[in-house]
Amino acid sequence: MTRNGNNGTSAFILTGPVWRSLLSFFFPILLGTFFQQLYNTVDAVIVGQFLGKAALAAVSGGSGVYVNLLVGFFLGVSSGATIIISQFYGAKREHELSRAVHTAMAMSIWAGIFMSVAGIFASAPAMKAISTPNDIFPLSVTYIRIFFAGALPMFVYNVGSGILRALGDSKSPFIILVAGCIANIFLDLLFVAVFRFGVAGAAWATVISEVICTVLTLVKLMREPNRYARLVIGKIRFTPHLLSRMTAIGLPAGMQASLYTVSNLIIQSNINSFGTDAAAAWAAYGRLDSVFWMTVSSFGIAITTFAGQNYGARKIDRMKKATIQGLCMAG
Repeated sequence: MTRNGNNGTSAFILTGPVWRSLLSFFFPILLGTFFQQLYNTVDAVIVGQFLGKAALAAVSGGSGVYVNLLVGFFLGVSSGATIIISQFYGAKREHELSRAVHTAMAMSIWAGIFMSVAGIFASAPAMKAISTPNDIFPLSVTYIRIFFAGALPMFVYNVGSGILRALGDSKSPFIILVAGCIANIFLDLLFVAVFRFGVAGAAWATVISEVICTVLTLVKLMREPNRYARLVIGKIRFTPHLLSRMTAIGLPAGMQASLYTVSNLIIQSNINSFGTDAAAAWAAYGRLDSVFWMTVSSFGIAITTFAGQNYGARKIDRMKKATIQGLCMAG
């Protein structure tokens, strides 16, 4: 495969000391995950400061748990695409790599459209299912409906950043996330503190920030130096056997990623019965809890890419070392 000047982003995955290469790839992912968490945290801080505890409970309580459920599930599903792409990249299978990139993008578009439509209509029943207190019910439904309206750019962004990481580039997704987070802070303050759009303003700030991240990611993919990994809009389509492989790997991962959030939904339902104060307190705890999980998930993403590329390159011993050393560092 002709790397076309792209060796710098991925050669270290296949060569050099495993632990050093793994950490070099891991830290940008960890920082990126931190900024991903900062999205919702900024919403919560600004909403709590300017709109009060009821709005905070609406943004970070039940609606926040559903948001985490959606994000966790699709990140798991998209990991199937990341694994397949990293294997083809490591094996230098040029044409399969190109098909996998465009199949993954097609999957993200259709999944995003489906989730947007389904989520908008299911928002109110979903909030009722977890016994959302009456005084925050309208606010919760408003927030989650707007969030689901932006599911398409969110899915496209997450798959796009997964493709970049599969190619060995963990720095670009981090830089893009920083830009999105800065935009989110600015828009949150503008919509909530200045224009007084309320909870809807916080939701739209998040959606617009996701759109910015999506555009930057697509531009990066369309300018990818490796022409076989470069995104071409006209080539976005499904390749059935690759879609089948991606979903076979990704669906179990998505279901596994969702189990923790499902347990939180059950807890949230019981906590909501104690009223708005309890829901707001649980929301604050959830922010602290996410710090632990983001470290573990970042190691998981790093190990997945390492294993995929080395498996494709038939460096099985290096793949095993990366897996063992990564698990030890994560533990």
